Amino acid sequence: MDFSLKIAKKLNLVADFVRNTIELLNEGATIPFIARYRKEATGSMDEVAILQIKETFNQLTELENRKSTVLHSIDEQGKLTDELKRKIEAVETMYELEDLYLPYKPKRKTRASVAKEKGLEGLAEQLYKQANGDVVLWAKAYVNKEKGVNDEEEALQGACDILAESITEQEITRAKIRKLFVQQAMISSKIISGKEAEGNKYEIYFDNKELIRKVSSHRLLAMFRGEEEGFLRVKVEPEEEDALDLLYNIHLRADNVAAGCVADAIDDGYKRLLQPQMETEMRQEAKVRADEEAIRVFADNVRQLLLAPPLGEKVVMALDPGFRTGCKVVVLDTYGKLLENATIYPHPPQVAVFEANKTVRELAKKYKVEAIAIGNGTAGRETEHFIRYVDFEVKPLIVVVNENGASVYSASDAAREEFPDYDITVRGAVSIGRRLMDPLAELIKIDPKSIGVGQYQHDVNQKKLQESLAHTVESCVNAVGVEVNTASKQLLAYVSGIGSTLAENIVTYRSDNGGFKSKAELKKVKRFGEKAFEQAAGFLRIRDAKNPLDSSAVHPESYPIVKKMASSLNCSIADLIEKEDLRKQINIRDFVTEKIGIPTLTDIMKELAKPGRDPREEFDLFEFDQSVSDISDLKVGMVLPGVIVNIAAFGCFVDIGVHQDGLVHISQMAKKYVDNPNKVVKLNQKVMVKVMDVDLKRKRITLSMNID
Repeated sequence: MDFSLKIAKKLNLVADFVRNTIELLNEGATIPFIARYRKEATGSMDEVAILQIKETFNQLTELENRKSTVLHSIDEQGKLTDELKRKIEAVETMYELEDLYLPYKPKRKTRASVAKEKGLEGLAEQLYKQANGDVVLWAKAYVNKEKGVNDEEEALQGACDILAESITEQEITRAKIRKLFVQQAMISSKIISGKEAEGNKYEIYFDNKELIRKVSSHRLLAMFRGEEEGFLRVKVEPEEEDALDLLYNIHLRADNVAAGCVADAIDDGYKRLLQPQMETEMRQEAKVRADEEAIRVFADNVRQLLLAPPLGEKVVMALDPGFRTGCKVVVLDTYGKLLENATIYPHPPQVAVFEANKTVRELAKKYKVEAIAIGNGTAGRETEHFIRYVDFEVKPLIVVVNENGASVYSASDAAREEFPDYDITVRGAVSIGRRLMDPLAELIKIDPKSIGVGQYQHDVNQKKLQESLAHTVESCVNAVGVEVNTASKQLLAYVSGIGSTLAENIVTYRSDNGGFKSKAELKKVKRFGEKAFEQAAGFLRIRDAKNPLDSSAVHPESYPIVKKMASSLNCSIADLIEKEDLRKQINIRDFVTEKIGIPTLTDIMKELAKPGRDPREEFDLFEFDQSVSDISDLKVGMVLPGVIVNIAAFGCFVDIGVHQDGLVHISQMAKKYVDNPNKVVKLNQKVMVKVMDVDLKRKRITLSMNID
């Protein structure tokens, strides 16, 4: 089914571009590939728009599939009228569809179904008409002991059970009550008696009530977590009186005994059936919204962390600090290969400072170490202090590195496969060093949920979280590009069109054949077909290849265009790349073809100017204040340098070098109102902060970015 027009209208896009995008996705094209190399077909949509199209298409497909199931089910019952069919085909949300299906949906035994089996539907219909008369007399006609209706009271009760279910299943009833819930439902949380001390971390939710449509993502997830852990009791509902008044206005048409029976049925139906159903629906809706926001924040943080500035190809010494077990020291070459490792004990209880100093100094001299990476965990600041006083012949760059997730990597299958003969402490130090050299290449080996930049990541929909993070990692990897002859198989697996199996095959071929000489050679790799080559080739780089375009982001399908450009100027492709004056002579409009237009030609010219350029920012050295190294050193009013290590909906966390991150609340991030922390700060940003409060007992630091 063609959803192009519907999607275009919903997302405010051009229908033809939406249609082209859907076709490309259905053909197996990846989002990075479509965004980078099919701009003519999509109108230069970015990855965000393409992802929205994909998600909306999947939602509409799911809705259409459900419609087919519902229509088939009702038709099998012999109850599908033309009007009902038209209504079902016209609905645009899953909730509307399920409301229409509810009266026909096969159910387990209910009070209403039991009453119907007793033959009380006629009495229910008579009561609902709300005519004047003797309802007891009406009920008498339905007394039937063989069917289990022993007296008039049981007959009336059964009829009211039927009415309660029937009224709550009516389309108008559900639509009106749903609207009331959306507009006026409150989420309330209360502490479960006796759990006050144990659940004190949820203290602000012990007696809380707010509109659910306005509750922030982190507050909602916190309440649900408190409920899940057995500390809070959470309810979602509007004022009961408002809901019942609304239902009375819809269904009561008289002021008599029959109407009183209907009112009783409404009360029962709302409290027993409709309110719990709508509460469940509202909780699910709110949870979906909260999940989307939490996942968005988490994905943004992961993106910023992965795209952090790399130090680049330097000889690096890395230290994984420790007290009792010592500091693990490794030296890595410019490609991240482990050259040598050692253990030093500059801290208590051993305090072998002289020996540690000698080891570090000799290793630095032996390998001409250009930079030293120090993990920021236990003993991190103490180790930094020690390193800064080592008498190096040539002083290297000294950088404190966020080591979140290094221990996860060191215990992983990937680390064991790469370093089978080394223990986890050595592997952890290697990870610290490599993430300084290239954060992206190293961090993709770690589950994003383990790198310390999320809030409530274990509470959100895990399938959607994994999908979002996979897309984020894929987007980052392809935005930067991958050197095919040095990349790990984990990094290669995220390249558009490759995946884990092809990545393994590429590494095997590389090992057997001494590396790739050209992108075309990739087609010799087992299972690397034309489709995979089309999707992947533009994102791969081959340094020092014979064809200089192989080290660029120009797609091989565009090589003939570049060759034509060079020929028009009687020069080589290498000349075209090296000489700006030659490129300035090219009028890209002369090279427009049926398939390649101005957007792609513009990208080609940018790439020729800086082939294989890295979109990440330049590395910027950061140093903590050397006068503080522990939370006990902090004093209110201090102004200190810090680096943002996590961003949440309510603020950001800043590492100021005391083993405990401080919180800058959203209200303290700027002098103006801030509605979204990501608009003000980014991960790894260097900031100056003022210490506002220090709680030594709870190890909480409150900071402000308003330091004037």
